[in-house]
Amino acid sequence: MQSRSLAACAAVLLFVAAAACSPPARHAALTFFFDGVPPLAPPPEPGQEVAAATVQPRKFHREHGPYGAKLCNSCHESTAGNTYVVPRDRLCAQCHDFGPEKRLLHDPFASGDCMSCHDPHSSAYRYLLLAAPNKVCAECHEQAALPEDPSHTDAAKVCVDCHDPHQSDKEALLR
Repeated sequence: MQSRSLAACAAVLLFVAAAACSPPARHAALTFFFDGVPPLAPPPEPGQEVAAATVQPRKFHREHGPYGAKLCNSCHESTAGNTYVVPRDRLCAQCHDFGPEKRLLHDPFASGDCMSCHDPHSSAYRYLLLAAPNKVCAECHEQAALPEDPSHTDAAKVCVDCHDPHQSDKEALLR
């Protein structure tokens, strides 16, 4: 009984110590002790000043259905740690159907590498993207290599406004 109370005291002390640390350390301590802790807000873009009052990460927080429902076994083997119930390249297709296959497939989509663009658990971005859509696209597609087009220089444009990120029958995955 005494060892259980010592462990509880140690846990509380660790939690209090982490609460005085940086946000990542505090987040690590909270996620160690509690399920369902929202992710940290994405850091602002370099050179971009963001007022603290304008950052509302939880308002835009999205969770993948099975993750939010704590149905980990729908994707992960229950006793084998972080292994998947099927190979990773077939995992998302167990539940997600994109309709009939089109003539042109985006490489990550074709190879089943959904996690190169999407977070399988939660995200502050729509469609569980790893970052803002244009930033995700820019991980592989360089701005300088894009064809000259007014929409490629318009900062307000989002790549997926014109391009389907998965598949299309039109060149350049146009919608």
